[in-house]
Amino acid sequence: MKLHTLVAPEPNRKTRKRLGRGEGSGLGQQSGKGHKGQKAISGYNRKRGFEGGQMPLIRRIPKFGFKNPFRVEYSPLNLERIEEFHTAGKLSTTITLADLVDAGLAEAGKPVKVLGRGDVTKAFTIEANAFSATAVEKIQQAGGTATVIAH
Repeated sequence: MKLHTLVAPEPNRKTRKRLGRGEGSGLGQQSGKGHKGQKAISGYNRKRGFEGGQMPLIRRIPKFGFKNPFRVEYSPLNLERIEEFHTAGKLSTTITLADLVDAGLAEAGKPVKVLGRGDVTKAFTIEANAFSATAVEKIQQAGGTATVIAH
């Protein structure tokens, strides 16, 4: 077998359309493009979403919703997790944002909000970017303090 003897399989042997090669070919005169009009002209390129001058679908359907660019996304942290990590020896009773990041409870650079799920048995001093009302209440009942720091 040599390169010059190789032949493509039967289905791959389609001949290309030879446009503008006389009336007998069936593709002479306007070369399959019809009579005049935008699509018959050379260089025609339809724009994406163009519907022939009709109002495009993307402009007909209603737009709704709103994304506030100034919304602050907090990392939630429940009191039960703080209690869990304290009993495991990973947190002390004085907790800062850096301590939470080191323990793996918060992501660095993301604001943290302490939520009130779970019970507090120790007097914790917690620094976070935000607290829920129930979390503050439970921390203060246990004799601790909740300090809000700016993000």
